[in-house]
Amino acid sequence: MDKKLEIGEMLLTEVTIQNRVRELAWQISHDYEGKRLLVVAVLKGAFIFVADLARHLQVPAAFDFLAVCSYGSATASSGEVRILKDLDESVEGWDVLLVEDIVDTGLTLNYLTQSLWARRPASLRICSLLDKPARRQVPVKLDYCGFQIPDKFAVGYGLDFDGRYRNAPFIFVPAECLTEGEKGCD
Repeated sequence: MDKKLEIGEMLLTEVTIQNRVRELAWQISHDYEGKRLLVVAVLKGAFIFVADLARHLQVPAAFDFLAVCSYGSATASSGEVRILKDLDESVEGWDVLLVEDIVDTGLTLNYLTQSLWARRPASLRICSLLDKPARRQVPVKLDYCGFQIPDKFAVGYGLDFDGRYRNAPFIFVPAECLTEGEKGCD
């Protein structure tokens, strides 16, 4: 049986997240005005973020989805990236905006950008809700970033802990992950 959700530390409130999503949507709309925008969301983590972002975009956009695995049921990236679900359509000639939930090591994002550039988009920019630079292993360039967060295990608003807590409208550190040496919370 699952333990009851206990918030150890609140990182970002629902209001803070929604305000920033609106700001990002405004900037993206401005930058993509008159362009052929294809928003590519990385599943599963980015699905809530991209849905909220989409509702605030002021430019026409098409949407597609990728599913990748680099964590499994762990909380730290394994470094090996596998595409579980590829795009349904070609990105060739599109102005692609790749939307991630969080960038930490940069390994997944590096793999995805190389894969997408090989498919000949007109342009490729990156939008991530969260950036955790303390864990970076390869350099990445984020064109749009919601928030930088400390090196803590964050869940909620699409981010999960072994498949749970994605539906929380805020981002937090589970209480069990604040305990020094808690297994699975690095």
